[in-house]
Amino acid sequence: MQDRFFGEMDSYLFHRGTHYEIFEKMGAHPDSVDGVRGVRFALWAPSARAVCVVHDGNGWTKWADVMRKTDDSVWELFVPGMTEGVRYKYLLVRADGSEVMKTDPYGFYTELRPANASVVRDLSRYEWNDAEWLENRKGRDPLSEPMSVYEVHLGSWKKDSDKHDEDRFLNYRRLAGELAEYVCYMGYTHVELMGICEYPFDPSWGYQVTGYYSPTSRYGTPDDLMYFIDTMHGHGIGVILDWVPAHFPKDENGLSDFDGTPLYEYSDPLRAEYPEWGTKAFDLGKKEVSNFLIGSALFWINKYHVDALRVDAVAAMMYNSFSRDEWRPNMYGGNTNLESFEFFRHLNSILKERTDAYLIAEDSSALPGITTPTSEGGFGFGFKWNMGWMNDTLRYAEKDPIYRKYHHSLMTHTLDYVFDERFILVLSHDEVVYGKGSMLNKFPGSLPDRFGSLKTFYTMMAGHPGKKLLFMGQDFAQEREWDYRSSLDWHLCDDPGHREVMDCVRELNRIYRSHPVLYSDGDRRTFEWINGSDATRSTFSFIRRNPWNYNNALIFVCNFTPQGYRYYDLGVPEDGIYRRIFCTYPDGREYKVKSYPDECDGRPHRITIELRPYESVIFEAPASRENDKQTTNAEGEENG
Repeated sequence: MQDRFFGEMDSYLFHRGTHYEIFEKMGAHPDSVDGVRGVRFALWAPSARAVCVVHDGNGWTKWADVMRKTDDSVWELFVPGMTEGVRYKYLLVRADGSEVMKTDPYGFYTELRPANASVVRDLSRYEWNDAEWLENRKGRDPLSEPMSVYEVHLGSWKKDSDKHDEDRFLNYRRLAGELAEYVCYMGYTHVELMGICEYPFDPSWGYQVTGYYSPTSRYGTPDDLMYFIDTMHGHGIGVILDWVPAHFPKDENGLSDFDGTPLYEYSDPLRAEYPEWGTKAFDLGKKEVSNFLIGSALFWINKYHVDALRVDAVAAMMYNSFSRDEWRPNMYGGNTNLESFEFFRHLNSILKERTDAYLIAEDSSALPGITTPTSEGGFGFGFKWNMGWMNDTLRYAEKDPIYRKYHHSLMTHTLDYVFDERFILVLSHDEVVYGKGSMLNKFPGSLPDRFGSLKTFYTMMAGHPGKKLLFMGQDFAQEREWDYRSSLDWHLCDDPGHREVMDCVRELNRIYRSHPVLYSDGDRRTFEWINGSDATRSTFSFIRRNPWNYNNALIFVCNFTPQGYRYYDLGVPEDGIYRRIFCTYPDGREYKVKSYPDECDGRPHRITIELRPYESVIFEAPASRENDKQTTNAEGEENG
């Protein structure tokens, strides 16, 4: 019976780190040989003395199904009669003769923890219905599209009241319907799923991964996850998955010391671990390890149709010194990890070449060029989280209003660099855990003051250049910190104050999506301060506009104090009628105000408005025939 599966070309590409469909070869695959149905297995374990597959079909008997080496490092086997759904592990004999049982690194499905056997799974059966979505995605630059992301931890978004176990998890399929309905209602464009690659330890929230090709079984099967993503696409919602190529846990069944040697991790003790997390660091200098991770990224994009991967802990990967008292310099004596540089440039160039998906960097480093194309010497990420904006603005938020005037620059500093990268403004799960408090409780004062401050904070975020991300619960002002073990406090949505915050976020999303000046983030001409220096009153006023003129421009005014102003003068760029289209107060009044020729804020015209305590407002600028003509000329030159 012919049973060669991992051929010479597979071996050549894998050891070069360029076998981009490695998931089609490694792992367990239902197949047939000479008309006999069964399952093929392939495993990379160069230092193992022997390997066998133990599984349900052989009663978990050692040495009933022994693998053979096809090259100097890859083992393979065809097991006739084996079917989908069979649980299995690899038993490896180490160089010292000891034995260890390992979960399949390339396994497509895994038992629900605390069990950890891999499960044979056929991923080809699901019938997708998102061809139109994928076709529309082709060739589009997400920088020019609206992007308002709803970050979700599926296990605690809602609980299943009909279940009586400790977890009460909703299934991917039920989550699909309920989450799509909520995301559409609120006006988000994307969902970002916190760690759903299989992981053993719930308090890690999915960021200590053991299954880089396996969706967690907490919420259902691979087909269930495909249905979830298919449903999101059917509702016009993009899907982002969190992905962790930096490190992995030390669980015995996982990647750690896989074949009795540091195979996936560094052997150098100064590089092998991240002391802060107690995890192993991937050795990206090994082509096979790099290929494992590049294959994982392409797997989620090709097999599960995800639109982007958010890469966790990029800074940890970029610096040899990250969280280490002692560290190994690179070949030039510096502290940067040159293998990581090469890995990300390689991966991002392949994604650009082969897919319409992209990576998002969760990166706190000051390295330049994170989102610069690889063809121009950058790292090629699609976007970078704006951690500087997050840190500065939250520091400002926590100040008592009477002292905010002394910290005014915290809210304006980000505009010095916001166009240097393709940024996403993030208020993620990391900001509402470990004693940091909820978003609502970051603000001082009475509950009405905190509601007002939060709505104004969200309004300034909506007008600030950069895509947007909110973690679940923040959009209705959850009062307690996030707890992965319990559901969000959805009952708060019935309270008027919380409902007003929810309605505010929903309306801001609507305005953001319907006004291209708010999501055209690639040109620094699209933002202008009207008055970014009004520290005494702790107010901020600015314009979002198109690069050529003030047609369709929006004017934001944000008041971060309990002081109101019956007559607040504001310099405006054009003469005409300015229409207020949004305010953070629930009265919903829309009114118009006529400008008059009088210099204010260095501009030739002025309007006078009422600005109440903790109020933010948005005005729509008038269009003029002069501006229409300029737009036509500019577009004509651009298209000509």
